[in-house]
Amino acid sequence: MTATLDPSQLQPRAHLLHAARVDFLDHLKVERRMSAHTLDGYGRDLAALCDWLAAQGVAAWSELDGERLRAFIADEHRRGLSATSLQRRLSACRSFLTWQVKRGLLAANPGSGIRAPKAPRKLPNVLDADEMTQLVEVPTDDTLGKRDRALLELMYSSGLRLSETCNLRWHELDLDAGLVRVLGKGAKVRIVPVGRYAAAALRAWQTESAIGQSNVAGLSTATARADAQRPVFPGRDGDPITPRAIQLRLRQLAMRQGIFKRVHPHLLRHSFASHVLESSGDLRGVQELLGHADIATTQIYTHLDFQHLAKVYDAAHPRAKRKS
Repeated sequence: MTATLDPSQLQPRAHLLHAARVDFLDHLKVERRMSAHTLDGYGRDLAALCDWLAAQGVAAWSELDGERLRAFIADEHRRGLSATSLQRRLSACRSFLTWQVKRGLLAANPGSGIRAPKAPRKLPNVLDADEMTQLVEVPTDDTLGKRDRALLELMYSSGLRLSETCNLRWHELDLDAGLVRVLGKGAKVRIVPVGRYAAAALRAWQTESAIGQSNVAGLSTATARADAQRPVFPGRDGDPITPRAIQLRLRQLAMRQGIFKRVHPHLLRHSFASHVLESSGDLRGVQELLGHADIATTQIYTHLDFQHLAKVYDAAHPRAKRKS
């Protein structure tokens, strides 16, 4: 492999490599409509590869081969990156190189046969049904309480992602039919049921909010349409509430409701999936509700359900009980 260059020689080489990276990120943003969070992750992972290649004397992507890419992953591993981070980094590299192949910039993807170290499977934490009831039943004596109740009920009822909740608009909710239209990852649209408790909480919040008040006032059709485009959960400036604001609020509400676990938005989604699967046994249905592209992503909840059954077995079966 080419010897490492003097730092003064790196900038021109890195610039050439980074130019293709920027084009790829534009492609993900414009054509695949990926979220800012995903774009940021891809950008960091590919920047690390660009800088590493420049340090190795690589001036063009056509010089990248499988051996160099394996060396990059090995160096990142020695640097202390976890198996999960390495898998994500290699996935970003493969996607980028596949894009280059499709554009005719590379003859083949040098990352197609490379595998990152396996990460240990970590089962998601969930709240049980009683804990979820305790969490969502926040007092609704004031405006903020009604907002919080609607937020919690909807996220748990429909299994929405944090970004989906933040970006939701009133016109995407059909409370009479009990449905919500969600724009998920990769700009994929799915229709998800809204439970009766969530629908009731959302109606109360709608009446309390400016949307409900303007509808009661009988304003013009144009104004009503504008209201329907507003976010269901606005921030102080009227724009959609930020992910950070929801994260902090959930933490506060959990402590107030006596839930002494680390409660975060995705925990509500995990709990939704686990409870629906436990009751229905319909893995494909849960996959569609969650908007997972690959059923392998959904299958982690079957492991979670089996873990619960194993605990029941250990506690109840005569041959499973341990001697005291």
